[in-house]
Amino acid sequence: MPLDIVVVMDPIGSIKIAKDSTFAMLLEAQRRGHRLHYVRPGGLSLRDGRAEAAVAPLSVREDPKGWYELGAWSQRVLGPGDVVLMRKDPPVDDNYLHDTQILTVAQNAGALIVNDPQGLRDYNEKLAALLFPSCCPPTLVSRDPAELKAFVHAHGQAVLKPLDGMGGRSIFRAAAGDPNLNVILETLTGGHGLALAQRYLPEIRDGDKRILLVDGEPVDYCLARIPQGDEFRGNLAAGGRGEGRPLSERDRWIAAQVGPEMRRRGMLFVGLDVIGDYLTEVNVTSPTCIRELDAQFGLNIAGQLFDAIEARMAPAA
Repeated sequence: MPLDIVVVMDPIGSIKIAKDSTFAMLLEAQRRGHRLHYVRPGGLSLRDGRAEAAVAPLSVREDPKGWYELGAWSQRVLGPGDVVLMRKDPPVDDNYLHDTQILTVAQNAGALIVNDPQGLRDYNEKLAALLFPSCCPPTLVSRDPAELKAFVHAHGQAVLKPLDGMGGRSIFRAAAGDPNLNVILETLTGGHGLALAQRYLPEIRDGDKRILLVDGEPVDYCLARIPQGDEFRGNLAAGGRGEGRPLSERDRWIAAQVGPEMRRRGMLFVGLDVIGDYLTEVNVTSPTCIRELDAQFGLNIAGQLFDAIEARMAPAA
C-alpha cells in the first residue's frame, strides 16, 4: 500500500546526492511507489492542537544536474498513514527541539516518526554512547576545566570536543603539557558549558568506523573514515577517506549492546561511531554513509530501512 513519506531535511537544493543518505531514502521510497512530500525548511507548525507542515509534492532522480522537482505548496495535517523522516542536521538547538515537540503531536495523532522524536530529544549523540559504558573508552564530561585538564594529564593524550558538534567541527587532540590546553578548554566550556574528554585512541589511524543500525540490527559492513595527511580526524567532512569493511566480532558485540535499546525506543536508523574496539558516539539525528556502503558492496540499506518502516505501518492482522 502506498505511504505518504514526509521529509524534514536541510534544503534539498544544496545536498550532494552522491553522499546524501536522505536522498537514498527518497529514491527508495519513490521506487516503492510511495508519495513524497518535502517540508519547507522551518515549515512545521501547530494549529489548534494539530501538527501541520508546509509541504510540496516531491519527485527525485539520480541526476546531479537536476535531482528533484517540487509541486505546489500546501498545508498538510500530519497524522495516520504519514511517515515523517526527521533528517535535519544538527545543531540540536531550540528550533530543532521545538520541531521534535511538534512531531510528537503528529506521532500521537498516528504518524510514524523516523527517528522517534522523544529519542531525538533524549539522545545527545556524544552522551548517548555513555549509556553503554562497557563499550566506551575512558571518558569525562564536565564543566570544570581543571577536571578536564587533570583527565588529559592522567591519560597522556585526549580528544576534547563539545557536545553539540558534527562533522568533526571543534574537535581537539591535546597532550599533557600542551601549552594550548587551557585555551582549548576555555573555548569548549565557555566558562560554564559541558565538554567531553576521551582518552585518545591511536587506532584512529585505521579509521573511525561508522556502523549503521536498521531497526536495531547492524548492516554487515561499516565505513571506516580514515584521516588523511596531518589530520587526526577521520570525518568525511574533515577530509577523511571512506573505506568499506566487514564488521569485526567486536563491532557486532557493540551493535548487540546498543541495538536492542535503539529498537525499543523507535530509533529505526542509527549510526554508531567506533574507533578500534570502542564506541565513541551514537548518531540519531541524520546518520550518513548509506551511499558509500551501497556503492562499495552492492547493498540497498534504504531498502532495509523501508522494509522496517512498512512492517510498522502494516495493518494489524
